[in-house]
Amino acid sequence: MDYTALILFGGFAIMLLIGVPIALALGAATAVTLFYIDMPVAVVGQRIFTALDSSSIMAIPFFVLAGNLMTQGGISRRIVDLANALVGGVKGGLFYVMIISCAFFAALSGSAPATVIAIGAMLYPEMIKRGYPEQRSAGLLAVAGGLGPIIPPSIIMVVYGTITSSSIGDLFKGGLVAGLMIAVVLAIVCILLSRKENWPKSETRLSFSEFMKALFKAFLAVMLPVIVLGGIYSGIMTPTESAAVAVIYSFVVGVFVYRELPFDKLWEVIIDSGKGSAMVMFIIATSTAFSWLFTYAGISSQLIEFITDMHLSATLYCFIVAIILLIFGTFLEGIATCVLLVPLLWPVAQSLGVNVIHFGLIVSISNVIGTMTPPVAVNLFAASSVTHLKMGEIAKGEIPFFIGYTAVFFLIVFVPWFSTALL
Repeated sequence: MDYTALILFGGFAIMLLIGVPIALALGAATAVTLFYIDMPVAVVGQRIFTALDSSSIMAIPFFVLAGNLMTQGGISRRIVDLANALVGGVKGGLFYVMIISCAFFAALSGSAPATVIAIGAMLYPEMIKRGYPEQRSAGLLAVAGGLGPIIPPSIIMVVYGTITSSSIGDLFKGGLVAGLMIAVVLAIVCILLSRKENWPKSETRLSFSEFMKALFKAFLAVMLPVIVLGGIYSGIMTPTESAAVAVIYSFVVGVFVYRELPFDKLWEVIIDSGKGSAMVMFIIATSTAFSWLFTYAGISSQLIEFITDMHLSATLYCFIVAIILLIFGTFLEGIATCVLLVPLLWPVAQSLGVNVIHFGLIVSISNVIGTMTPPVAVNLFAASSVTHLKMGEIAKGEIPFFIGYTAVFFLIVFVPWFSTALL
């Protein structure tokens, strides 16, 4: 058994070190270990098929496509305009616009990098033009983009719910509370920094009629999260069905109402969405095979027995898991971390009486924090592509916002009520 674990994890680690993509490294390590224990390597293919043979998983490509349609169809821009109308005339107002815009877009896309790119491309150039500090602006963009996988719908929560057979709708409810808490904390950090660093203030404040005009223009855009989340919480739609509705709604509004998405660009949007979805789903598929072998070889039962013998409390276990997930998040993509570790860590948490929704919030938020911390740091990469700053500069600018985000995370770890308040 010990050699099986060594070959499985050792092979995976070696392939990561030599630069093999995560999905391929997971699949190859599983295949090599199966060969060692004299099992047919074809089992890898069977497990990959089983992992993707799920209606819940279909929500992922739908949400990715919906996010791209919203960005290209003018929905995202109108949300930014509405957010700007809400905070006109406030010192450092565009920082609050960024937080509100990321929160709105998070309720549409469910993806952190997509939120960073969509909001950053529209808002960052205007912030620099008005004299806002470059590093702080890029840093807030990288952190506020982390609202994407927390405020529902959330791709990472769909994956977690599928693995643990838990209610994705309940996970979304927990994510809504956590996302709003994070947005408020980020706003408080902005209030403190705006005075200390003397951020610019907008010269104009919109009148009530101008605000209503901006609200009217953004009405159809704002209605999308209302329809999607309302359908899920009311029980009318499953998360997968709501994702499909989001695609249809985004297509109709972008093509026929706003008319900013020409038909000749649709194919490009579909191809980009297909590439993004394939990458995520390939990681899920090979990670599932890897996790299955981990359980089949008896390694997971040994882990449960080892932790149980330590007589940890549920709170202390959640804290240890949070630290482990934060460490893994620095070098593994969030979806891979979730699919790789949740099948191993959740049975222990379940035996200790940890609520499945609370544990899901710990998994989801820790994975998002990983998108902000090098070397993987997909949010920093996305922010760098938009701002053209170096990752080190963005990381330096994000520090106060990152501390606020992490503080909310540990508050949720130690106080389960925040995860289950709406249940």
